[in-house]
Amino acid sequence: MAEKIRLALIAGGKSGEREVSLAGSRGVLAALDTNKYQVSQYDPATDLARLVGDADKLDVAFILLHGPLGEDGSMQGTLDLLGIPYQGAGVLGSALAMDKNLAKMMYREAGLKVANWQMASSEDIDNPGPLAAKLNLPVVVKPVRQGSSLGMSIAHNEEELAAGLALAFKYDNEVMVEEFIKGREITCGVLGNKELIPLPLVEIIPGAEYPFFDYQAKYQPGASKEVCPAEFDAETTRKAQEYGMMAHRALHLKGYSRTDMMVAENGDIYVIETNTIPGMTPTSLLPQAAKAFGLDFGQLLDRLIELAME
Repeated sequence: MAEKIRLALIAGGKSGEREVSLAGSRGVLAALDTNKYQVSQYDPATDLARLVGDADKLDVAFILLHGPLGEDGSMQGTLDLLGIPYQGAGVLGSALAMDKNLAKMMYREAGLKVANWQMASSEDIDNPGPLAAKLNLPVVVKPVRQGSSLGMSIAHNEEELAAGLALAFKYDNEVMVEEFIKGREITCGVLGNKELIPLPLVEIIPGAEYPFFDYQAKYQPGASKEVCPAEFDAETTRKAQEYGMMAHRALHLKGYSRTDMMVAENGDIYVIETNTIPGMTPTSLLPQAAKAFGLDFGQLLDRLIELAME
């Protein structure tokens, strides 16, 4: 009988996405094969010292943290210091993908299309006119380093822009404003270290009452419709999958990622952002795409752990 892999499941943390992380960890725990893995759970909000103390008794970590202090490279750096391999992006890739402003620069450098954007300052809240003049309304206002659409809004005029900026600055001291791309929202998962495999595309259709795929639309059961594989022609599908892999490489990622894009009405594909630790409940977008590809949830987890230990 082969020895079990001693796995640290790291979830919870201190970000605004704590509950999403904990919900994901329950799904992962249920799907991990108990014949293969001996699982110990750690919540960075309370268990960091215990994780450090147990480091020499662990073979691999599965990080299921979202947002600051989990997805931004800080936990990845901690595990690097402890000598524990983990699934997904390292310190650099995690930090780049988490910073939406830097990520957009990297996408553009790699030849990917991105929506025009400007960085905002808190002074723009009282005087949004000059900022609005540099971009075509409507615009999307978002904190630079948050996930799950926290603090995000769409502004159609200067008044809404001022309100959106005030909201976003509550979540981060850096806020970006980008032109709104009208079209169909898709996401492309990618698996692999050196050799990348793009997964089937998922189209996200938020319910009519949601202006965009916001926190409620993401996590309220039945609030959004997801179509997987997305119904696009072969050329659009191929191009979007290619863009998913280009975004993954541009941000120096490994293991897996999930890149969100908009297919504009004229067929152009704009890269929006890349998630280095995508949601991992069985119904989340990446597991749905993996299932369409032929990997059930347990097999997907096995594959991610294998890629971590390579």
